[in-house]
Amino acid sequence: MSLARRRFLRLAAGAAALPAVSRVAQAQAYPSRPLRMIIGYPPGGSADITARLTGQWLSERLGQPVVVESRPGAATNLATEAVVRAAPDGYTMLLVAPANAINATLYDKLNFDFLRDIAPVAGIIRFPNVGVVTPSLPVKTIPELIAYAKANPGKLNMASSGNGSTIHMSGELFKMMTGINMVHVPYRGGAPALTDLIAGQVHVMFDNIPTSAEHIKAGRLRGLAVTSAARSQVLPDLPTVADFLPGYEASAWYGLGMPKGTPPEMIDKVNKAMNEILADPVPQARFADLGATLLPGKPADWGKLLAEETEKWGKVVKFAGIGPD
Repeated sequence: MSLARRRFLRLAAGAAALPAVSRVAQAQAYPSRPLRMIIGYPPGGSADITARLTGQWLSERLGQPVVVESRPGAATNLATEAVVRAAPDGYTMLLVAPANAINATLYDKLNFDFLRDIAPVAGIIRFPNVGVVTPSLPVKTIPELIAYAKANPGKLNMASSGNGSTIHMSGELFKMMTGINMVHVPYRGGAPALTDLIAGQVHVMFDNIPTSAEHIKAGRLRGLAVTSAARSQVLPDLPTVADFLPGYEASAWYGLGMPKGTPPEMIDKVNKAMNEILADPVPQARFADLGATLLPGKPADWGKLLAEETEKWGKVVKFAGIGPD
């Protein structure tokens, strides 16, 4: 072999190796600048609280600021699309929420496919809702609620924070599994729905635990059961809906996603940092205050949960004939 040909082959081999070496070097240096975490909700709610806590703790472990950016609108679809369209360079994250799983069926046409276009990074927390009734309603248990609804079809009003919300979907799953008829009354947010429930203008709600817990403890609302598979530490005296309706489970959850095509090394680095956070007693205590359980695991574990939830809520959306507001 000629000297010139040997030199050419060495150069060609070196050029072929450059992309791999570049990716490794990039991953080792990552992150080298601030990251963005985009959420599809306004400030002040559970999503915002979760994002800001998570961003603070991730920043401490990754050595770069994590800037939380709120982009509410179109039932979180605006925020999701912003992340789908972002460069897959590891610097843009989405706070993934149940709306992402629900919207896949709720909306006929979206500019993206959530499961295809968002790479799962890490789960964060999961927390249940709680079935509550106005105190004037003569029911104290889930079996009594089912019996009352069957004896009075169409006479019970079920409040929610809006079509397709976890509060709404928890109630629709309950209706689907029991065969009862309650009239859905959507509000623009959980606060006005809760106000009318306390006043007796509506009868039933599957509300977020953090907003209903104090009203239950004060007697302004009657708690019947929590919607998770296990009891809640915040309301330990309440049974689960599944105690009376086997197989029922409805909960809200949050985690992280990045644009499809983000290098696996970067996803793994954020996943590792998130698992370290969930193993830390300080975040564990803070999330426990919110009534949440933790979702540690690998990106594939989080992706499996997202696929299961998308399929589950798709069936409920189709059964109830729900459409967007």
